[in-house]
Amino acid sequence: MARRFHPRSTPVENLRIVIRFIPWKLLFLLPVLFVIAVPTYLFGSHIGNNILPGMTNFFYKSFGVPTATPTPPPPFPTVLPQVGSVLYTVQNGDSCDSILTFQMRMNDAGQVFSDVKPETVKALNTAVGHDCHKLQPGMVLSLSPHYPLIAFGGLIQKIEATTPQQVLPTPLINVPDREPLTADCSGGCLLTVQLSAQIKVRLSIQTTLTIREGSWIWTDAMMARKSVRGFDNYPYVDPEMSLNNMSLRSCNFEINNQSDPLAASCSDLTPNTIDDDGGTWLIGVTGSSALDHWRYPLHLPSNTRVMLWLSSVNGHLKFQTGNPVYRYDETAHIYQKI
Repeated sequence: MARRFHPRSTPVENLRIVIRFIPWKLLFLLPVLFVIAVPTYLFGSHIGNNILPGMTNFFYKSFGVPTATPTPPPPFPTVLPQVGSVLYTVQNGDSCDSILTFQMRMNDAGQVFSDVKPETVKALNTAVGHDCHKLQPGMVLSLSPHYPLIAFGGLIQKIEATTPQQVLPTPLINVPDREPLTADCSGGCLLTVQLSAQIKVRLSIQTTLTIREGSWIWTDAMMARKSVRGFDNYPYVDPEMSLNNMSLRSCNFEINNQSDPLAASCSDLTPNTIDDDGGTWLIGVTGSSALDHWRYPLHLPSNTRVMLWLSSVNGHLKFQTGNPVYRYDETAHIYQKI
């Protein structure tokens, strides 16, 4: 039997076969749709990019709809808090314990400075300027605030986590217009905070609040105390110690005016005698970038260095009427009672 050969179709013939199966109405409709769709798309893009935003701005301006604007940080103060002492003249029957208890509200004076530990009494003698076992009426003692807090506002420049961060094996994806990553300070962070043009401090903080570089922090903080050999809970700060680069522990803080209700209170920072004393001493500077934020009724000129007593009320430190307030004398370098 002879074989049959089927000739292959040419490309032109294939095209004719395909066109034969396409309805002629569709061929007529495609150009019409193209002519209508392109101008419609261009017109819609023009409306979305220009007309609608313009109309939105018009209504915002016409009806006074508020827009969110970031709150600028306050200016840095021209002076910074200063640790200092007050002077007291010894009266009949006075002892160092009674003087610290009644003049400085240090109810635990007899326990902090104890004859059982002679090194503590020796350190107290050096601090007040006289031998506490040989007090005589008329002697002038120098009394310092014990475990003082400092209040300030500052700009967060650097954030260092004090606990290792968990690294997740996720691919690197470049996402534009995304908010900068924030540090996880729930386990603790060490912040570098700028207090003025020249002064910075290192601030220990633990919080679940969002913290970014450039955030503003309002805080009370426990200052670094003078190191005395054999006296770990020595209560005084060296007045000659520079505030620059000092390590502080934060409490009662706010990040961009937002507080953390779960954060530790100042009485949780040890050592201190806040609970036993019913309060604590606070040093600061008046002004919009410092003590004015806490609205203490001091009625003093801005940039005035002060030391005041805060009462502990239900776990919160508050300034109450009748609490002592001292003003720093820049000439005598002591605090004088107002």
